Amino acid sequence: MSDHYTMEQEEIFSKVMRAGRRTYFFDVRATKAGDYYLTITESKKFTNDDGSFHYKKHKIYLYKEDFSEFKDSLEEMINYIIDEKGEEVISERHQKDFKKESDNEVAQQIGTASDEPAPSNFTDIDFDDI
Repeated sequence: MSDHYTMEQEEIFSKVMRAGRRTYFFDVRATKAGDYYLTITESKKFTNDDGSFHYKKHKIYLYKEDFSEFKDSLEEMINYIIDEKGEEVISERHQKDFKKESDNEVAQQIGTASDEPAPSNFTDIDFDDI
């Protein structure tokens, strides 16, 4: 396929989904033979130290012969994640009010916290003795 043809491809149908710093583009395009296929593009914005920004893009080409298996696999993975972790987002990056638990809070939840400091696996050495 020539670069000229790639640049001239007509987008038949498009949808954009914004998700934080990421944007997803779903585009139906036509092959040379006139059949349709799907491109899914993830575009992620990065900010440089000087304040300028750039985008990194990743693209998937999905052809009709793979639709059924792709859909089944995607649905299986989504269901697995929802079944294992639920639908609530628990990431600091996605929740501004997310409070990261301290090690002591985690230890208290599992019943191992005490007022005494945790035992150390090393010996304090005074280097003047060496």
